[in-house]
Amino acid sequence: MLRSALVMLLGLLISSLSGPVIAAVLCPFCDAPTLVMAEQIQMCDHLLLGRYLGGVKSTEVTAGSSRFEVLEIAFSKGAKFQKGQVLEIPQYVAAAEGATFTLMGPEERLEDWHAPAEATAAAWQYLSKMPLPTTDVAQQSQRLEYFIPFFESSDMTISNDAFAEFAAAPYAVIKPLKDRLPREKILGWLNDPKVSVTRVGFYGLMAGLCGKPEDAAVLERRIMTLDADFRLGIEGVMAGYMLLRGEEGLKVLEDGKMRTKVAQDASGKEVPLPFSETYAVMQALRFMWTYEPERISQERLKASMRILLERQELADLVITDLARWKDWSVQDRLMAMYADEKFAIPAIRRAIVRYLYYCSQEKGEKGADGVEVRPDSAVRADALLKELEQKDPKTVSDAKRFLVR
Repeated sequence: MLRSALVMLLGLLISSLSGPVIAAVLCPFCDAPTLVMAEQIQMCDHLLLGRYLGGVKSTEVTAGSSRFEVLEIAFSKGAKFQKGQVLEIPQYVAAAEGATFTLMGPEERLEDWHAPAEATAAAWQYLSKMPLPTTDVAQQSQRLEYFIPFFESSDMTISNDAFAEFAAAPYAVIKPLKDRLPREKILGWLNDPKVSVTRVGFYGLMAGLCGKPEDAAVLERRIMTLDADFRLGIEGVMAGYMLLRGEEGLKVLEDGKMRTKVAQDASGKEVPLPFSETYAVMQALRFMWTYEPERISQERLKASMRILLERQELADLVITDLARWKDWSVQDRLMAMYADEKFAIPAIRRAIVRYLYYCSQEKGEKGADGVEVRPDSAVRADALLKELEQKDPKTVSDAKRFLVR
């Protein structure tokens, strides 16, 4: 599955909605389509390859028709169709005579079939041999391995679908394939300006997953050299970089993207650091927290996220993440921010209220007498929340209306 939760690079993604909740688990830096080809095929009873023989154009009253000779049969339930058989699809297709098309659909009613799709010989081999989706968790990684050789196929039908399979897969299914991934090719694609920018995040993440320590330099150059104001997928490259370098890589991102507001462009000139670059680091931190908690400790990730509390344009998002991560160490700091005119922004103040509320709801351990002992942080948060209710009842009321309980 993985669609329940690419959008890896992009996807994963980790929700930034109010409240400490985690988003569903897709490849976090990938854009997944509604259905991959295997899912469409799985819903069909027949998958055939047909040669176009001609057709009748549509009119105001009919959709026209197209005739195909069956050349190959990947499968046909009940052997309903045979090689050499001529089918008349009730839909006109404009194509050169002799062109080959995939023909597929349920049962025998051709009216209910998918629109014929032109397919090269390579595309037919890819589609007819692909393993169909399975609910067997143990087999999901094995199945996904089939698509690895097709990431950058010259046939876009193949390439897009193979990429979509990974975009629609859980990171937990992708991770066991790290030794099967084409490391050198992935590094090449990551630096190839002709490769679709929608795949940068995915290739960056995969480079970190299957890479060697020396590959970190390639990713670091990509991260630290600013070649556009907005770089689609750079968060995936950052996540891959941290997979390779761990806390050392995190320190580089902190110094180069979080503690500073300047960057260097491709010519080495100092330029303002775009907001999107710092936000990309936040996304990468969320990825590490959710999917790779053993690579960088969660306490270290919390400390990194706290660096951004003073950034007015990010404060509400940072506070939400800290609440989600149950980092209750900044209560007094948030109260000071609440009173600071610099942060007198409704979204920030509401985020602070929600943070205190969630902290106040934390449960404690039961003592020897069976009575629950509330954590000190929860007691403190409760008191601070009441203080805010006295000072600013409207904001507190507004914030509580949209709590994720």
